[in-house]
Amino acid sequence: MATRNLAITGGRVIDPAQGIERVADVLISAGKIAGITDGSSGSVPDGYEQIDAAGKIVSPGFVDLHTHLRDPGQEWKETISTGTRAAAHGGFTTVCAMPNTDPVQDSAAVVLDVIRRSAADGVVRVLPIGAISVGQHGKQLAPMVELADAGVIGFSDDGNPVTDANLMRQALKYSIEVGLPIINHAEDKKIGAGGVMSAGTVATRLGLAGVPVEAETVMIARDLHLAGLTGARLHIPHISTMGSIVALRSAKECGVNVTAEVTPHHLTLNDEWVYGLKGEVPEQVGAEAYDTNTKVNPPLRSKFNVEAVIGALSEGLIDIIATDHAPHAFTDKVCTYNEAAHGINVLETAFSSVFALVDAKKMSITRLIESLTAGPAGILGRDLGSLKKGFSADVVIIDPDSKWVVNSDEFVSKSTNSPLDGVELTGRVVQTIYQGETVFDLNSAAAHTGAAAGAKA
Repeated sequence: MATRNLAITGGRVIDPAQGIERVADVLISAGKIAGITDGSSGSVPDGYEQIDAAGKIVSPGFVDLHTHLRDPGQEWKETISTGTRAAAHGGFTTVCAMPNTDPVQDSAAVVLDVIRRSAADGVVRVLPIGAISVGQHGKQLAPMVELADAGVIGFSDDGNPVTDANLMRQALKYSIEVGLPIINHAEDKKIGAGGVMSAGTVATRLGLAGVPVEAETVMIARDLHLAGLTGARLHIPHISTMGSIVALRSAKECGVNVTAEVTPHHLTLNDEWVYGLKGEVPEQVGAEAYDTNTKVNPPLRSKFNVEAVIGALSEGLIDIIATDHAPHAFTDKVCTYNEAAHGINVLETAFSSVFALVDAKKMSITRLIESLTAGPAGILGRDLGSLKKGFSADVVIIDPDSKWVVNSDEFVSKSTNSPLDGVELTGRVVQTIYQGETVFDLNSAAAHTGAAAGAKA
């Protein structure tokens, strides 16, 4: 535990959980939040080290409910060490690790191993998610009580949706006993069979098989009805279509116990990015097209659907942002679009990419931060996502005016599969503090990068 006392002074403190938005000082003692002042005088209490945050935003550490760390079993893509360092660079102090590892997180032994190694190798908090079914095969329920006792925060078969409606009903019923949500991948794979991007004009022009939006909506509608039947908690991952939003709104109005997330890429990118021109539409399809770094599941949608999910998040119908950080090896993307793996590297660009919606006045900065802090913390039911006195000192400092160009070669993640490579973004995490200790400082990182570049030269 941290022993230093820190005073983060002069920043615009935004803590949606407490309704705080003012220039103030945040005091940290022994790894915990000691308090937030009414204003900022610029003075530092005796025994405190100062971090000057003037002109910057001070927020609770971000909480990601949907992360792929690939560890154990696919360490060439990501590890607990590199994944949590990437999280820290993006302002995330808590990440929830999906169970599609090798072996799958379907037993207490695997879950406890992930927890143990995360404590040893991770630089931020890792909370494991247990599998719904044994081996994620959708045939037999995993030992949910055992997994809950081991420390999982929910249950998911991730990219393998539970297709058997009765098994899904049983999973929902059993989840009530342990008080944890079911997170079912929102896709009917038979409807989307063979598709590699969202169905529409772009897919037709590129000659790629399309996935109808109904592949998502049908599965979500089914799960919402089953959640209503059982009274269990359902969390919908990576929602991306207008039809899904309509179903979600209806279910919430009927009292179904459901929350939903949307990813940064489904908020900011659309299917035209597959052309490989950063969202521009070419007169003629050229060599840049079929950008495999845009291949993700669910696929990038039309502009109409993107605007729909932005509106739903802004109003609070969609509860949170979750990254679905999905790192892949270089060879998984250097191939045809049909052969490429699904997934985008997200943790290090998540905040900055969505901050563009604040600049465009499509969302308030308070709502953006709420969707990354208090919102996911509330779903977890943990004392996280806030700067309340006594909470873990998980803090992010953001420079809202910083402009930077994404260079995936500088990612601390093992993987570089980002369609944002070369794109200029505004707003950047400049410092991340976890349990009172700095786990990322942009100035130190920049100095290290410069020194490394000089050594190479």
